[in-house]
Amino acid sequence: MGAPATTPAQPDPRHDRSDRAAGEARVRELLGRMTIEEKIAQLVGFWEKEDGEAVAPLQGEFSGAGKLEEASRHGLGHLTRAYGTRPVDAAARASWLWKFQADLVTGTRLGIPAIVHEECLTGLSAWKAATFPTPLAWGAAFDPDLVAEMAAAIGASMRALGVHQGLSPVLDVIRDPRWGRVDECISEDPYVVGTLGTSYVRGLQSQGVHATLKHFVGYSASRAGRNFAPVHAGPRELADVLLLPFEMAILDGDARSVMHSYAEIDGVPVAADPAMLTGVLRDQWGFDGTVVADYFGVAFLNLLHHVAGDHAEAAVQALTAGVDIELPTGDAYLTLVETVRSGRLDEAVIDRAVLRVLRQKLELGLLDATFTDEPVRSIDLDSPEHRAIARRLAEESIILVSNQEALPLSAGRRVAVIGPNADRQEALFGCYSFLNHVLAQHPDVESGVEAPTVLDAMRVEFGAEMVSWARGCDVDSDDRSGFGEAVAAASGADVAVLVVGDHAGLFGRGTVGEGCDRDDLELPGVQRELVERVLATGRPVILVLLTGRPYALGWALARCAAVVQAFFPGEEGAGAIAGVLSGRVNPSGRLPVSLPVSAGAQPYSYLHPALGEGNEVTNLSTTPAAPFGHGLSYTTFEYDDLSVPATVPTDGTIRVTVRVTNTGTRAGDEVVQLYGHDLVASVTRPVAQLLGYQRVHLEPGQSVTVELAVPTTRLAFSDRTLTRIVEPGDVELWVGTSAHRHARARTTLTGNATPVTNASPRWTITTLHH
Repeated sequence: MGAPATTPAQPDPRHDRSDRAAGEARVRELLGRMTIEEKIAQLVGFWEKEDGEAVAPLQGEFSGAGKLEEASRHGLGHLTRAYGTRPVDAAARASWLWKFQADLVTGTRLGIPAIVHEECLTGLSAWKAATFPTPLAWGAAFDPDLVAEMAAAIGASMRALGVHQGLSPVLDVIRDPRWGRVDECISEDPYVVGTLGTSYVRGLQSQGVHATLKHFVGYSASRAGRNFAPVHAGPRELADVLLLPFEMAILDGDARSVMHSYAEIDGVPVAADPAMLTGVLRDQWGFDGTVVADYFGVAFLNLLHHVAGDHAEAAVQALTAGVDIELPTGDAYLTLVETVRSGRLDEAVIDRAVLRVLRQKLELGLLDATFTDEPVRSIDLDSPEHRAIARRLAEESIILVSNQEALPLSAGRRVAVIGPNADRQEALFGCYSFLNHVLAQHPDVESGVEAPTVLDAMRVEFGAEMVSWARGCDVDSDDRSGFGEAVAAASGADVAVLVVGDHAGLFGRGTVGEGCDRDDLELPGVQRELVERVLATGRPVILVLLTGRPYALGWALARCAAVVQAFFPGEEGAGAIAGVLSGRVNPSGRLPVSLPVSAGAQPYSYLHPALGEGNEVTNLSTTPAAPFGHGLSYTTFEYDDLSVPATVPTDGTIRVTVRVTNTGTRAGDEVVQLYGHDLVASVTRPVAQLLGYQRVHLEPGQSVTVELAVPTTRLAFSDRTLTRIVEPGDVELWVGTSAHRHARARTTLTGNATPVTNASPRWTITTLHH
């Protein structure tokens, strides 16, 4: 959509004016009583970790700050991942946490508790907590309200366990599918990232847990899709594409924290760039929350970027630029005590950051917390409510990419389920799920989450007696010894369902995930060979992809009877897939990222200008195998009565209406997508740009008129002076997908060029008229 007209305005989580004034006086008085050691203590985290627990880059290079009791003797800013570092019983850990916080209140001079933060990208990263679909699946669902509902459920669990800050959502816009962290991202479209990401922020913060936007900014635009690689994005790409989701989440979602990116942009590391961390965030957007370091990112100014000679110099650069809190430990910022005492840093720079931390703790209620109440004695982190949300989101996210009248599968057919991801629980989850992120290093510990595999779900859906099974191969090896068994299983069945794809992991331990980049976009290992061998049997092949990135699948779209794409659909994902194959679930997911034609065509985005298409000016095609926004259904939808005003002022609203009718025999969901193209502009513009969207449910024969109120700022861009404006001129509009147009119209923006400000609307508001 953007936000539907029925969505209420979000309440301001901060105090009213008088309370804010009193709160400001309180934190300044508190600051005035602090020693330099107590100030620095508020700017660092502590991570109680053990050897071998590798869940952050170069983690072994850092020793941390010794024992927790010693590190917190002057207080503590953050406690890092109290639940998410290793499998611990949540209630027992809560008892420990309450005692630790109470000791800070009674055992330190100022009595200030710590902020506890956790990862929460696909659910709270804790043992036995619900694991929801990965962000790419949110993008495929195109359902901001459901994402907000999911985030609120996650936030409620976190708050009950004494967690105050979540390190999510990821607002990096996908620029190259070879990048390993694509599975953490929402879409290649910044508006989809912004609307869904802001909805996540609103949901999480509705429960009193602060969201953290990451990774600010440019991280996903790295050279050749390599993690930590240099970024060479121009200021226009930064402003019009990469910064837009952060702008929306701050101005429309009031996100309370931001995490800097590891990236360097044109030679300047973001962690040391005041133009970004202060100029854009605070001076331009008015952000008044805290900026936290990505793990070890301050020390990386010394160790990786080499713009600082040691950790002390790195700390000065980061703090001065605007990084308030060093996470996960204080390896660099703990040097600031000596730096201030030696006169090499004005203590006022320390005070600026400390005040931000104290304000955040005031907002969270921590300055009044005593922790004398009882912690939770038991908690269901995977309740029926969690599972119902996970199921709905999984079902909405499954994308039917192609279908040669093979699906849905009719009852009574013998089905051979084949492939390395068919009977693997881990295949349902992304890199930042607790199962793949933490439990992979604790192989003797049970997952703690009920998550049927696709094979389990297929046996339930079709009857165990009708389903045979063969693994065929591994996700990422050259072992072909299982091919014969797979061929035999397919030959003895009426149809073969091949479940292939990724294994999410960290730093080379997976085929996708942080530090798991690729130099090609073929299915990992020998999986394509497996598919080819099964295709050779002559049996119809339904290809099911459980992946964290899009792969080059033009060959499969041409030869398989159907192709179903699932982006790590979470604990209820297998049932959603089986339901789509049987027809119990009518597929309604849409591609949040283009399916690439090849690795050589990357980086690619549907938001390319005319020269990005290639055509006859080059011998290499960039046309994707399937375009952004594409997805099939078991019913049909028709569009008519597209109405667009002939003229609209550049500071106005384009009011578009279109009627959508379910012309098939099944109930189904359609994702109405409105696109625009600026026909002539002062700088090159994309050949297609999503302006708004709305998911609608229609019974057979039912119609609905969708009204989209598009603020003209949806068509804004940075002109030749790098001023963001809405420019007058002709705009072509259509409904359909980025590449296919069901109906089209044209409007003209009139008047003078209109600058974009913080007060400008950013969301397309949709209304349904039945």
